[in-house]
Order: sequence, then C-alpha cells, then structure tokens
Amino acid sequence: MASQDWFDKDFYKVLGVSKDVTPAELKKVYRKLARKYHPDSNPGDAAAEAKFKEISEANSVLSDPEQRKEYDQIRAMGSGARFTAPGSAGQGGFDDVFGGMFGQGGQRGYTYQQGGQFDDIFGSMFGDGRFGSTSGGFRGYGGPTRGRDVTATTTIEFITATRGETITLQAADGKPIKVKIPAGVADGQKIKLRGKGQPSPDGGESGDIVLTVSVRKHPVFEREGLNLRVTVPVTFAEAALGATIEVPTLGGDPVKLRVAPGTPSGRVLRVKGRGVQTPKGTGDLLAVVQIAVPSHLSADAEEALRGFVEKLPDENPRDDLLARSRG
Repeated sequence: MASQDWFDKDFYKVLGVSKDVTPAELKKVYRKLARKYHPDSNPGDAAAEAKFKEISEANSVLSDPEQRKEYDQIRAMGSGARFTAPGSAGQGGFDDVFGGMFGQGGQRGYTYQQGGQFDDIFGSMFGDGRFGSTSGGFRGYGGPTRGRDVTATTTIEFITATRGETITLQAADGKPIKVKIPAGVADGQKIKLRGKGQPSPDGGESGDIVLTVSVRKHPVFEREGLNLRVTVPVTFAEAALGATIEVPTLGGDPVKLRVAPGTPSGRVLRVKGRGVQTPKGTGDLLAVVQIAVPSHLSADAEEALRGFVEKLPDENPRDDLLARSRG
C-alpha cells in the first residue's frame, strides 16, 4: 500500500544503501541492522526500538519489487513534479494530489505537469488505475515476518548438567548446532537458541529453537538445588564407636569424613563446596549416613552379638515414638 509519507522518507538512506542495491545486498544489510537494533538486544532503549521500526518499514517497502517501484515513482515526483490547480499559479505537492483525490484538501482536477502519465503512476499504486480493482488494490505493509520457533528435546548426562559444557546437536536439515549447556541446568529446563529456528519468508529474523533438556539419573548422586546428596552406608560398629570414612564426590576423588561415636542412621554430614558450581553460587555435598546391617552372621559372630546385647542397658528405642503416637 502506497503511503502518503513515502514522499518525505528516504528508505535508501535509512538502510544506508544505494538506489541500485540488489535484493541480496538489501537482505544482508537489513539483517545486520535488525540484529543491532532489535528490542531484545536493547531492552528499555526507546531510541533503538524506534530505529528498528524505521529500518523494518524501509525494508518491507524496498524488499517488495512492486512497492519499491511505487516508492521510486513517488520519490521521483517529489524531486521535480509540479501540480497546478486550475486557476492557480502556485506549486502543490503530494498532499495536494491526495487531497484532490479524496476531498481532504485542495481542489479536484489537478493536472500532473511532468513527464509520464498520471494514470500510469497511480495505476501502479492502486491497481490498473481504478479504485476498487481486485487485480492490485491496497496492500498493507509493516515489519517483516519473523520465522517460526521450533521445539526440540535432548538428553544429557547428570555430570554434564551439573558442570555444563558445549554439546553438538543435529538440526532437521542435518546441519550441526552447537549448544552451550549452562552449569546447573535442571531436568525439564528449557534453553532458547536465538535465530536457530525457521527462517523468515520475507527477510526478517529467524525464529528460535526452544530446547527442553532431560537429565539422566545418576546411580549414586541426587540433586537438591545446588546441593548433591549421596547415601553412605556405615557399619554398626563405625556408627557406634566412631570412624573416619571415605565418601565419593561427583567426578573427583573421594573425601574423608569423620563419623562421630553414636551417629544414628539418617544423619547428614556436610562437605562444603563439593556440590553444583554455577556463576550464581556453589552447593555442598550432603552425605546421608545409613547403618548397614549384615545379611549373614557366622555362629561365632552371632554368639558374640548376643553377649553384647545382654550387656546393653534395658531400654527400647521406640518408647518415645509410641508415646508421641498416643498424644
């Protein structure tokens, strides 16, 4: 759709290109400018947003062969055209023409006094020079269409999710795409890959890939936010008498922890700084004590254990539980 303000706007200057710019060159220049001034790249910057709208309007006109032709014709009119109303020696302009046509300013019956035919110019603008024609008609314009987003999924190892790394995925067209997995990514978290989705059909920016990350379970460790939890079996003797034990770490050497005498099952021993490391913070390793009961005792061991039990105080560890359950 031809716009009255085309008369005053130099779209070639807006994009910084010459009037004989090729469609391929125009597309390349627009994409560069769109990336530079896109609101997503300049949050809160009103000037950048206004510039983005300006270059989008310019591209939408110049990238369309028919609109570009109409625009060039209108600009040519502005560079030397003269409109004279009957009985008037004054010089009119673009507003006079449209005012005369639509009755919104000036008089009807203007005559174009420059080379070329009035009907030729306005015929290309409105479709065969006839209002209401369906062969051309008014054609709206705005910013170029953004490409569609694409959804995808990937499964990564537990240690990859905690540490982060760059992985390579295969796109639908077979091309490899490098994806930076941030340290601490959670199972089910989505990562947006800007500009990696479907291309725009008319020179706009491409869509995004929205990647859902699935994290495989680890046979030993579990995630609790930035902390890692591991269950550590200890013998009855270690729990009762105290001991120094080795505890595994994720992807590193084991660390030694002191189990205090009389440690019950379920107690948590904390190792500072051995959890998930991210730019926002580092978690801890939580070692949960689990007293291991032997599945088989020799006759001598059983006899010795019975002798040990006989020497223990006569108390029931469930007395408090039973009492609280009645309250």
